[in-house]
Amino acid sequence: MSEPGKRAMKSPRTLADLPFAAELDPFDGELELDGDYDRVRFDGEMFTDVAAGGSRFGESVFTGVTFDGGRLRRARLADVWLGETRFVALDAAESSWTDVWFSGCVLAGVQAFAGVLRRVTFRGCKLDSVNFRECKLTDVLFDDCVLRDADFGGAKLTRVRFGGCTLTDADLTKVTCTDVDLRGATLGGSGRPGIRAGYDSLRGARIDTLQLMTLAPLLAHHLGIAVEDA
Repeated sequence: MSEPGKRAMKSPRTLADLPFAAELDPFDGELELDGDYDRVRFDGEMFTDVAAGGSRFGESVFTGVTFDGGRLRRARLADVWLGETRFVALDAAESSWTDVWFSGCVLAGVQAFAGVLRRVTFRGCKLDSVNFRECKLTDVLFDDCVLRDADFGGAKLTRVRFGGCTLTDADLTKVTCTDVDLRGATLGGSGRPGIRAGYDSLRGARIDTLQLMTLAPLLAHHLGIAVEDA
């Protein structure tokens, strides 16, 4: 488990990079409300309409797991690896995620609003209609991910990166950006904009020249500027 003042582990790319990988016990049983799971390996489990709000997961691993509906509201995850795991219509709002790594995961229709994400990595993931409204994201990396209809409304983003990602219809209304890096991300696809709201919230974000060219017409429209050739 992470302790106050403990230095964060370097972001692992495989299970072998986890110092606790060889010390995990296989999961046996059911997830429970306010459960406590420390150094547990969840492998290939199928959780349908799970009721495990308030649970704590520490130094644990999820591989090939599926969450189909249910509640993990106010859960606490620290030093947790999730590989090839699916989250569908899961309520994980108001949860705390510290030193958590998602690899090749799918999140669809997930409610994660009002959560706190600190040192979280999403690598090679697909996020569809994930609700991050009012979240606090600090030192979060989205690496080579696809984000469709992601809602960051009112969220506070600090040192968040989107390298190699594709953003489509992202809602950034009233977002607060501090050292947010969008460079290298593709904004939009299939005729849909990368950002559909919140252009005035990009203060504090870095974009590249190509992104500026993509956003310029939308920014002009947002500001009420008419661009007409004589």
